[in-house]
Amino acid sequence: MESANAILLRKTKLSDTSLIITWCTDVHGKIRTAAKGARRPKSAFAGRLDLFFTDEIQFARSKSGDLHSLREAVLRNPRANIRNNHRSVQMGAYFTGLIDLATEPEQSVPELYDLLRRALDYLDTATPSTRALLHFESELARLSGVLDEKIAPASTLARAFGRLPAGRQELIGQAGD
Repeated sequence: MESANAILLRKTKLSDTSLIITWCTDVHGKIRTAAKGARRPKSAFAGRLDLFFTDEIQFARSKSGDLHSLREAVLRNPRANIRNNHRSVQMGAYFTGLIDLATEPEQSVPELYDLLRRALDYLDTATPSTRALLHFESELARLSGVLDEKIAPASTLARAFGRLPAGRQELIGQAGD
């Protein structure tokens, strides 16, 4: 059994009752876990698996693949205020999407976990801004080793990872920064 602090990046349906959860963890990097029974109403995972949540997780490693078995998830930070502002949700989804693109499975990069944690904590307590988005992109490019001072960080990220997550143009174009 292994454990980690983990931020939920993505969840997808595995079966009628189970989910695949993609996490950004502090010690294991990006991992995928199967949360068996998570879609049942009385699941032990009820209320603990949602976008932007930080959980302390325990999982059993798969012997033959990269889909591990989630055993326990203890909610540490739900970041409930993000859900009160549509732009915060959009920006949080953009940040988690970028981290998902920028990380390789099971390659530990604690600095990327910390960057995402700080960004989501910011969105939970402050009004999202274009400045915050640009700062996140710049830090991600720097930490990923792709920052080029002559080119905008978003361009270097798109070049390095093949694309940017959807929604960036809308976030940049919104007034109120």
